[in-house]
Amino acid sequence: MTATLLRDAAAALTAVDDYVARARTALVARFGEDGTISAKTIDANQFTIHGFAWVATYAEALRQLHNWAAALPTLNDTDALLLEIGFGEYLNQFVHGVMMSQNEVIRPHQLGLTDDDLARFKTDDVSRLIAAGTDPDKVISLSSSLEHHRFGSLALDDTMGMVQDQFRRFADDKVAPFAHGWHLRDELIPMSVVDDMCTLGVFGLTIPEQFGGAGLGKMAMCVVSEELSRGYIGVGSLGTRSEIAAELILGGGTDAQKAHYLPKIASGEILPTAVFTEPDIGSDLAHLKTRATKTATGWSVTGNKTWITHAARANMMTMLVRTNPDETGYKGLSMLLGEKPRGTPGNDFPADGMEGGEIGVIGYRGMKEYDLRFDGFAVPDSGLLGGEEGQGFKQLMRTFESARIQTAARAVGVAQAAMENGLGYALDRKQFGKAIFGFPRVAHKLCMMAVETMIARQLTYFAARAKDEGKRCDLEAGMAKLLGARIAWANADNALQIHGGNGFSMEFAASRLLADARILNIFEGAAEIQAQVIARRVLEGNN
Repeated sequence: MTATLLRDAAAALTAVDDYVARARTALVARFGEDGTISAKTIDANQFTIHGFAWVATYAEALRQLHNWAAALPTLNDTDALLLEIGFGEYLNQFVHGVMMSQNEVIRPHQLGLTDDDLARFKTDDVSRLIAAGTDPDKVISLSSSLEHHRFGSLALDDTMGMVQDQFRRFADDKVAPFAHGWHLRDELIPMSVVDDMCTLGVFGLTIPEQFGGAGLGKMAMCVVSEELSRGYIGVGSLGTRSEIAAELILGGGTDAQKAHYLPKIASGEILPTAVFTEPDIGSDLAHLKTRATKTATGWSVTGNKTWITHAARANMMTMLVRTNPDETGYKGLSMLLGEKPRGTPGNDFPADGMEGGEIGVIGYRGMKEYDLRFDGFAVPDSGLLGGEEGQGFKQLMRTFESARIQTAARAVGVAQAAMENGLGYALDRKQFGKAIFGFPRVAHKLCMMAVETMIARQLTYFAARAKDEGKRCDLEAGMAKLLGARIAWANADNALQIHGGNGFSMEFAASRLLADARILNIFEGAAEIQAQVIARRVLEGNN
């Protein structure tokens, strides 16, 4: 039975690849010139082109779901159902329309696919999987696994399994029981938790051992980020800024900068924050305005930044600034490493030359968001990353892959938390003489949450492994982040629906999970930005 399922899934992937190739050919024929589609044309036809990115993402997601199942020593009943239902649902969307968001669906004909193309796609293998995987009874059969908290095999090696177990226990003991209180009180995650994370090596996880880190790869980063985010997204995100800062310094820093900063980041002595975004300038970094003017001893920074996470508690800032005012594009940008004292109660920003104010947010509260204003903030000469001007944008671009993979892992953690939260409530809540888990619509929601969480997890692991192997993986990272964020939001929304009116109460964690999940589709590149990156790469032939 399992051998047949795996064989059908492998055969279906051939049909999926042909579907994607035909859509690509149709789009290039419709919009392209000389076999390529210009950036201007992509912008003018975003719905269709971004829809193609979603189709390509679904294709890769199914491939990684199959690869996960095929690599398992034994395909147990839970794993087989996750594979079959995942293939059935996503293959069915290839036929009838792939979901881009709650109210955006890309249809095959919008991609230029004909009835003949769809007939070619609906092979016997594809048709069998659609029929089996979308059968309501088959979906409900997964519910017995969920009832016993069997969510599927993680298929981690011994080392990653130990890492996962350690951080799951930490999240269960030190994070999850307190997360909702931190959220409701809108307070910073306690320093005792940060100190525990320092002890566990979270901030130096991927920093080489020669600089005091653990020297592990992005796979470890994903496993840790998922478990911590399952406890609370704020805790899972504490390591993000350290990851970005370390990646910037490892990739573009001088030997002196590496020796000075990396051990302190690894130990948690330095908690960095990323100071990139400006008012009215999100992803359009070419028009960034904050300036750094040369002085006798270094740089004087003037300008405004916004949406700066964990800024008050941080004591080092990675600052993207314009050091060449005559260059209005990317070439005028440089990266500075600006040190500052940590904030104190009643004085969040005691540094000379800078002020800040908190931005109230509906979720993702544990580190807080800030507007920052710089007026002559001093950074010494030694703070110019790499010791060379004009390299800031290139240096930042090197971090995008890791940051988006880590964000995808955070999304998987939130998706898992929402599923477990909804399941726990469904098993406990009694209506009409039985637990509401016994009602098919409730069980169906939870089963699909489990399926899609596994899909997002395997796509994220795929991107992490590619990064660990030294491969270019902006495409894989973008796909993992794009799909993972949508799945986290869908899971959180369904968990709240299972709670009914109680889910709308701030007393219940379901309300927090919905607010926390919503940010995942926005930061580290909004869904539309991810789709743009994916589409351009795939339409270029994935070179």
